[in-house]
Amino acid sequence: VREGIDALVVIGGNGSLTGARDFAAEFDVCCIGLPGTIDNDLYGTDSTIGYDTTLNTILECVDRIRDTAQSHERIFFIEVMGRDAGFLAQNSAIASGAEAAIIPEEATDVDQLGRFMERGIRKSKKSCIVIVSESPKCGAMYYADRVKKEFPDFDVRVSILGHLQRGGRPTARDRILASRTGVGAIEAIIQGQRNVMVGVRNNEVVYVPFSDAIRTDKPLDMKLIKVLDELSI
Repeated sequence: VREGIDALVVIGGNGSLTGARDFAAEFDVCCIGLPGTIDNDLYGTDSTIGYDTTLNTILECVDRIRDTAQSHERIFFIEVMGRDAGFLAQNSAIASGAEAAIIPEEATDVDQLGRFMERGIRKSKKSCIVIVSESPKCGAMYYADRVKKEFPDFDVRVSILGHLQRGGRPTARDRILASRTGVGAIEAIIQGQRNVMVGVRNNEVVYVPFSDAIRTDKPLDMKLIKVLDELSI
C-alpha cells in the first residue's frame, strides 16, 4: 500500500480467514480479510461478497422451475447452498414466493412439511415449491423421499442447483460491497489495523477481529420465518 508496510489481503469465507489468521500468527504479517462467501455466514457484516449474486441466480432458476411445476402440477424440492446457514434458502424462498423453506436454524418434520405443501397447493391449485438448504443427511432428496412415502398422492421432483449458484455476473450490490470493503482494507492497513475482517454493518464500514468473524455464529433473522409463513397462507 505504501513504502514500509507489508500486508496480505485475503478474500474468502471461514476457511480462508482461518488460514489468514494462522498465517499472520506464524509469520507476524498484517492480514486483512474481506468477507467473500455466498453463504453469508460470517459474523460482523450484514452481507458477504457473492451472496446477493447467488441469491439472484437462485431466483432465476426457481422462476424457470416454477413454469414446469405449474404446468405439470408437481411438488418441487429445490436444494440450494448455504452449508450450516439458511440465509440463501430462507431469503430465496421469500423472494420467489415458495411455499416453504427448510433451513438448519429450524427443525422441520415431515408432517409440518406436508401442511406447508397442502397449503401451497390450495393457494396455487397446481404446484408447490420448497427451498431446502444443502445437507449431507437431510437435503432435498431426503425430504422428497419422505414425502413420497408419507404423501403418495403428490407428484414429487427434486432439483439440486449445485455449482450453478457459484458463477455468473456479479450484481451491482455485490460490486459496490466489494469496492467498499476493498477501500476499507487499504484504510485499515494505513491505520495500522491488524488481523481484522472488513465488513459493512448498518451501512457503515466496520473492522471485526478474525476470531469473532470466524467463531461467532451469525444469527438468521427469525422474523423472516414468520414472513414466509404469512405469505404462504
